[in-house]
Amino acid sequence: MVTLFSKSPKRRNAFIKKNAPSYRREAGISRVKKESSGPLKLDKRIAFIGFAFVLVGLIFTYSSSAFDSSAFFKRQLVFDLMGLAAALFLSQTYDKLQKLKIFRPMNLMYVTWVLLIIVLFTRQQANVHRWIDFGFFKLQPSEIAKVTLVIFTADYLDKVSGKLAKNWKLLIKPIAVAGITLGLILAEKDIGTPTLMGAVFVFMLLVAGARLLHLALPAIVISPLIIHQLFFVGYRRERIFSFLNPFETAGSTGYQLVQSFLAVGSGGWFGKGLGNSELKLEYLPAAHTDFIFSIMCEEFGLFRAAFIIGGFCWLLIRGISLARVAKTTFHSLVIFGLTITICMQAFFNMAMAIGLLPTKGIALPFFSYGGSSVIMTLVMMGIILNMAAVDHTQNNLREDITNYKNRNK
Repeated sequence: MVTLFSKSPKRRNAFIKKNAPSYRREAGISRVKKESSGPLKLDKRIAFIGFAFVLVGLIFTYSSSAFDSSAFFKRQLVFDLMGLAAALFLSQTYDKLQKLKIFRPMNLMYVTWVLLIIVLFTRQQANVHRWIDFGFFKLQPSEIAKVTLVIFTADYLDKVSGKLAKNWKLLIKPIAVAGITLGLILAEKDIGTPTLMGAVFVFMLLVAGARLLHLALPAIVISPLIIHQLFFVGYRRERIFSFLNPFETAGSTGYQLVQSFLAVGSGGWFGKGLGNSELKLEYLPAAHTDFIFSIMCEEFGLFRAAFIIGGFCWLLIRGISLARVAKTTFHSLVIFGLTITICMQAFFNMAMAIGLLPTKGIALPFFSYGGSSVIMTLVMMGIILNMAAVDHTQNNLREDITNYKNRNK
């Protein structure tokens, strides 16, 4: 357990570990064999949210594509099936796979860095280096980095649990690893993904007990780089200024955001109906990818689109709830980190679509068309399900915690 989730995590964990057998007897709970031949029992709420989002995402992939809708739908269906298969596999086996040498967190980071370096030497697509083209599939290494950085950070923080607040030097290694990873992604001419991953990384450090004062020095060091990337790189500076007043640049840099406003506003409360979007007809660029939420608002209306926002809020709350009662610090931080990665990315995308943030190429998880994004989002869901299942399938951890709390009132 981590500092944010409990006032005395070390004491509680030590107590439960020492007294778990007696507590099970006192509570009338029979011991469960360590090795179970049956499949792990998955968290129904997390599984339901993920599956429902996949289905709705498929519908809107078809609906938001102005032309060649069936082609986009078929490819997205393949990506979703691959992602669901990966999620189901990992939900049952990830706890065993992480014991293998190749799946050790630092080794995963090495593989990630190799892929991020390789992508820098691939041909440019849309003026950026983000994809490794295999012909039948385009791999986006930054999507893999979202997962591996969370796993590495959780593993490291688990090893130094309870020491961060007293020894700031323990932050050097994770900050260095995160800095290399985010720097390589930034070299792809992508600032949105490093911003998202950096925010998740900082949240994980704070949750694990790091002090804001210790993070102030690294923040001061990298602030000139952030300022340079935002205000001294021409096209990013133009995006920021057009975001502040998009209608003044509606014919150039503000065009996409203005069209997104028109799509969201024209949908009203209840929308124009599924498939009846007018802005997707080559008015709104990237309608089936980065701006799919705008099309959802146009066709579903604000009232029904609010259910999508509510679904991500539900996922966030459920994920944090599972993190709070996780058996180990590692499990807790992985569940927390992956959950807020998915949800923060969703909120960034939706905020961008309605003009609360500058336009940036950040996909809406589960919904935006794309192979790497969809598959890795479902991989994250599979790992979350596995961590939660390992902790709660035996259905005894919550009783142990409850009895501990009752004894110490």
